[in-house]
Amino acid sequence: MRITLTDRYWETKTLGEMTAEEWEALCDGCGKCCLMLLEDEDTGDVWETDVACKLFDQGCRACSDYANRQKHVPGCVQLSADNIEELRWMPKSCAYRRLAEGRGLADWHPLVSGEQESVARAGKAVRLPLAREQEVDLLDLEDHVVTRRLKGSDLK
Repeated sequence: MRITLTDRYWETKTLGEMTAEEWEALCDGCGKCCLMLLEDEDTGDVWETDVACKLFDQGCRACSDYANRQKHVPGCVQLSADNIEELRWMPKSCAYRRLAEGRGLADWHPLVSGEQESVARAGKAVRLPLAREQEVDLLDLEDHVVTRRLKGSDLK
């Protein structure tokens, strides 16, 4: 089955009702889930860095070995309809999070706009170039913080 723009399945199905193909098509390709994050243990704040996972392909803003990513990166989270509501550190712009929160897809989402580059044009994609995980001393990760993704007090 090929997903077309006229399907608009995300408006009629819950995340749990989607096929595997529909689920994967929801990814907007922003690359933000592939960034290294830091969490402040005292405040619960989550900070986004400009350091990408070792499997991140900056040319296409996607995982270079998506099918086997958990074998190579054991901490890589498998996003699902069952856990999306628990993953508050996902970007607010994430299609999965938006739908789980009842907000619908943004107008810049490729399924709505029909263009993959609309994500970058809207400023929702990671800014390239990124530092690569294997090139950064993880003890220096604080030096690579670019923005706060989640305020810990928002979890209460």
